[in-house]
Amino acid sequence: MAASAREKKHAAKVVQGLRKEYPQARCSLRFTSPVQLLVATILSAQCTDERVNQVTRSLFKKYRSAQDFANARLSTLERAIKSTGFYRNKAKNIKDCCTQLVEFYGGDLPRDLNLLTELPGIGRKTANVVLGTAFGIASGVVVDTHVGRIAYRTGLTKRDPKDAVNIEADLCERISRKEWIDFSHRVIQHGRQVCTARKAKCDECMLEAICPRVGVK
Repeated sequence: MAASAREKKHAAKVVQGLRKEYPQARCSLRFTSPVQLLVATILSAQCTDERVNQVTRSLFKKYRSAQDFANARLSTLERAIKSTGFYRNKAKNIKDCCTQLVEFYGGDLPRDLNLLTELPGIGRKTANVVLGTAFGIASGVVVDTHVGRIAYRTGLTKRDPKDAVNIEADLCERISRKEWIDFSHRVIQHGRQVCTARKAKCDECMLEAICPRVGVK
């Protein structure tokens, strides 16, 4: 369903407030290539970016390219990423994904959402992160737990905060495409610092005057 003028106007105010508060917000994962960003994003599932950055500091010294990850012994890769959690599944996805990147794309990442999501272990969130952060391609809005929670609290969606697919659709309807990439980075930073899962610090929030505080106690 298309967003109403009122919904778009409210979204624009939220975007403006976040832009003013977090003008330099960026992806907190550390990487030096699109492939490394892809791997780091896979590792970030149900793991903090801080922990991922600790792991990739040494991981990316040993594995620099898709070919390196494709050639990696699975058990060795598992040990290297174990502290990120779900390491067996993550290691398999990284190896299988990079094997396909080498086989079908010469080790480079395709700059297309549909092609990326066909790779093992790559969903819309990961694809949107890589396309937006590595290539500046606004393929969609990255919806992680922070974005889902804050979109619901601020009235940008009425969906369940865990319904990432439909929340993304709502946000794309309400927010200008040119804002999609930076919006996600800013919301994530806001979710870590102010609108936290445990307790929303509404008295510290730049959106206090316009936020309906849906579900906030």
